[in-house]
Amino acid sequence: MSARLLYWLRISFFNLLLVALIGLILRYKIAFSLPFIDQKHLLHGHSHFAFTGWISMALMAFLVDFISRQLHQDLFPKYQWLLWGNLITAYGMLISFPFQGYGIFSISFSTISIFISWIFAFLFWKDLNTIDRKTVVSHWFKAGLLFNALSALGAFSLAILMANKIIHQNWYLLSVYFFLHFQYNGWFFFSCMGLCIEKILITIPFIKNQKQIFWLFASSCVPAYFLSALWLPMPNTISAIIVISAILQLLAWVIFLKQILPKKVEFLKQFVKPANSLLLFSGIALSVKFFLQATSTIPSISTLAFGFRPIVIAYLHLILLGVISLFLIANFFSAQLIQLNKLVITGLIVFVFGIIFNECLLMTQGITAIIEQSVKYINELLLLAAFFLFSGMLLLNLGIKKRT
Repeated sequence: MSARLLYWLRISFFNLLLVALIGLILRYKIAFSLPFIDQKHLLHGHSHFAFTGWISMALMAFLVDFISRQLHQDLFPKYQWLLWGNLITAYGMLISFPFQGYGIFSISFSTISIFISWIFAFLFWKDLNTIDRKTVVSHWFKAGLLFNALSALGAFSLAILMANKIIHQNWYLLSVYFFLHFQYNGWFFFSCMGLCIEKILITIPFIKNQKQIFWLFASSCVPAYFLSALWLPMPNTISAIIVISAILQLLAWVIFLKQILPKKVEFLKQFVKPANSLLLFSGIALSVKFFLQATSTIPSISTLAFGFRPIVIAYLHLILLGVISLFLIANFFSAQLIQLNKLVITGLIVFVFGIIFNECLLMTQGITAIIEQSVKYINELLLLAAFFLFSGMLLLNLGIKKRT
């Protein structure tokens, strides 16, 4: 099983390298010029490939490994055709989006990837139900699968709008944010929490309030979508529900931390070095995320947050790189499948630095835009940050060697 897990995770990490490379190209085009590249089309390819080829690919591999260990049998052959299907559609989107944007091929690959995710959810759900000793981990995984299926509504509506050339800014943004929300706050977050809590239960078998924590997050996930639509006029009742959902998620996170922090030393031992450091960074980034999410319910702050693109991009990168990617990398190293060497360690340091540098620059760019100022050479500095991200992931990929 470990060899099969390593095989798919190596593919996932190579895909993350490609994501970083495309990010570097996008930043170069902004700072200088690449007239033969359509920025918007390449950006679509970048985001779809990041979600499908990197994060979903890694999560599916980790979930298959989890169910294999629980049922004491290698289930990778059973899921292999779905893993390959997900990979092929990811590359299909990577190739087709830059050339045609939302067209027949890109929409077809995107649609097939959604069907593959639905079949994966159906099979995995059935296998979860056969586990003799069930824990709250199963709840987290099932919720993640449900939210992944739900996110397809945003993708389908966006594809319909783009294919029919319906130009309606509000509908476009609502579709994009619907897909994004139920991907990173649903499928990504809940699946990562399931993987994390599996490790926690090894250290703290009788953690208190674990089901309450889950239900606080699960029940607030759907109304929390409207946190992405605060720029629309809403009835006071809906606004109140949105505020409550943000508070509930922050409360659930605080309760979770109160359970974990007293046992943090024992818990972090489940994530061997350097995974424990990555997990710490991921936890800090997630804490910042929940704090920013709660403060965004304040009307004046919400107007500023959604009115300046660098702040939105900084927030998305905080979640996708600072929270999700760092956690997945930490979980990879905690499996102890590879040798730790200088290339791997150097790559991690450079990659994490790139994330922090990128966040600082984006937030600076957003704040200075609010006060109608500009930062000299900001685009060149963001290009440098993208170079750090790419270089770190390149070193990491070159350094990955099977543990002997």
